[in-house]
Amino acid sequence: MLSSKSLKSLVLCSLAGAATLLAGGCDKQSGGDTQPQASQAAPESSPAAVDKLDRSHKGMPLPDITLVDPTGESLDLSSLKGKPLLINLWATWCAPCIAEMPTLDALTGREDELGVRVLPISQDMGQDDKVVEILHRRKLDQIEPWIDEKGDLGFQYGGNLPVTVLFDSQGKEVWRYTGGNDWTSPEALKLIAEAK
Repeated sequence: MLSSKSLKSLVLCSLAGAATLLAGGCDKQSGGDTQPQASQAAPESSPAAVDKLDRSHKGMPLPDITLVDPTGESLDLSSLKGKPLLINLWATWCAPCIAEMPTLDALTGREDELGVRVLPISQDMGQDDKVVEILHRRKLDQIEPWIDEKGDLGFQYGGNLPVTVLFDSQGKEVWRYTGGNDWTSPEALKLIAEAK
């Protein structure tokens, strides 16, 4: 019998579709901590990246969801209105997520310069220790271990990870991007600047 965590992961991956599973986007069923083929290098930007960009939800409000960290501290997303916000949904078992994390870590260190808060949010429900461990092991020191305990954001933004969503200072969606990206590339920085 499947646990509720396994069932939720299965549903998330099923929503992504079989083609996406074959491409390596959502692979929770492999059972490992992280996928060993995850590259340390950041994913490259390419013309195909345009296909991953979705502007059809422009103007949608920032979800009213509360995140937690392993110490028990909570963060209401709605409290972050007033400054542009780049949310990234990731998981320790997602190879494309892990590959792009160093670029998100670098962006987090440049928040003041960019004028955008960068908020990676783990979808590792009930696995706080794994989130902290992978951030520490990969020396992603700028990233705080915020966790979407119930997987609400994963369900809202589709089952395939990683998903990155940009909100303007009023908390309205600008665009969402599905798949890995080099968030420090000139193309990505131009997209992020759209929130201003």
